[in-house]
Amino acid sequence: MNIILRNTSNQPIYEQITTQIKQAILADTLQQGDALPSIRMLAKDLKISVMTTKRAYADLERDGFIETVAGKGSFVSARNKDFIREEHYRQVEQHLQQAIELAKLANFTQDEFFDLVTTLYEEEQQ
Repeated sequence: MNIILRNTSNQPIYEQITTQIKQAILADTLQQGDALPSIRMLAKDLKISVMTTKRAYADLERDGFIETVAGKGSFVSARNKDFIREEHYRQVEQHLQQAIELAKLANFTQDEFFDLVTTLYEEEQQ
């Protein structure tokens, strides 16, 4: 597993780890039942605190992305299609919110924004 941490990011390190592992799971790079590195091993590899990796794994478990088995480690959870769709929906919503904020700063009208989104969406469909 290749996790890249950016010290210049506004996002805390544990969130960077959580986000990258979630993305790997959603992209099927990590699949159901795949073992994750131990908390200590990941901390050592990334040269960060064990508490930071523990927080990332706790958040992933809370959100249903991984399961931890005492004495065996952490594994990618079984996911259902509704869960994956909901997570994708949440990510799209987050990105659109950022795009709307930028569009407002640039004084786009709502119609201009919708036209841009429609054009980009249709280009991807072709």
